Amino acid sequence: MKATLEIINRMQAEGVIGQYAIGGAVGATFYLEPAATLDIDIFVGLPKASGSSLLTLAPVYEYLASRGYNAEKENIVIEGWPVQFPPTRDALDEEALQQAVETALEGIPTRVPSPEHVVAIALRTGRAKDFARVLQFIESGVLEPAKLDAILGRHGLVERWEQFGIRFLRDAEPSERDKP
Repeated sequence: MKATLEIINRMQAEGVIGQYAIGGAVGATFYLEPAATLDIDIFVGLPKASGSSLLTLAPVYEYLASRGYNAEKENIVIEGWPVQFPPTRDALDEEALQQAVETALEGIPTRVPSPEHVVAIALRTGRAKDFARVLQFIESGVLEPAKLDAILGRHGLVERWEQFGIRFLRDAEPSERDKP
């Protein structure tokens, strides 16, 4: 993964992508036990084309293709790792990207969303594996309840959080049920 991040950092330095943060299962491993995953999600800020309000991944694909990296379905394989470049799609993604935590992976500087943003995005996405990840975060004790509450409130996810609690935490011990 080190070589993959070196390429991504070079893309950022050369202006192909803006700020980025590692999301998905790989991003969650900065806070939780590693989970099996097939790819790396790199959430990116994309520069807008001159005179256009549309975002495009074409510069990303062109940059990587010119260096011998090929697309496979929705991924681009960079140094052996399938990578997806989902652009930010809403205010929650933008906030998660802007407030991402600086860290290092194998000595390579990178950024990951806060655990509270990872949980909010997982709640919004709502797949079974996302709910499982939320439960892992609750059990890990890394969440700051006040920070999570503020994020959920700002992004209209309080009802989803409550539904999640009813569905997955109703039989929990009181100490587990009262966590964020």
